[in-house]
Amino acid sequence: MAITQVSLFLMNQPGQLVDAIGAISYAGSNIRALSISETNDFGILRAIVTNTDRVCDQLKEKYLVTRTQVVAAKMDDKSGALYPILAALNGANINIEYLYAFTGSGPDEAYVVLRVNDPEMTEQILHARGIDTLSDENLNL
Repeated sequence: MAITQVSLFLMNQPGQLVDAIGAISYAGSNIRALSISETNDFGILRAIVTNTDRVCDQLKEKYLVTRTQVVAAKMDDKSGALYPILAALNGANINIEYLYAFTGSGPDEAYVVLRVNDPEMTEQILHARGIDTLSDENLNL
């Protein structure tokens, strides 16, 4: 099952990031992965967090918050580990809009977060090739 990514739109100004991270912390959430992209006027903070509902409730008062279903595929933390994932999805004509990665709790464990056009099909393709994916329940353990 796909995981929920929380996205915040932040003005590209000093203090916006620290305020947003403070709000996530105040909600008692652990940030598992974080990505920030920017334009001249605003940034998009994308985060995989524990306690997604609580985080969204905390942030919606001050920020434009969206939830997106993404796939987090497990891979070895070594050179070349991303290629089989991308090759499998390319072969199935799955479009990847963006991705970012984070290390897992094991010594050689990593994950790639994929925003794709079809999360359910993506997970089926990956699971058929023996590639595990995370669920929201896994994140809250």
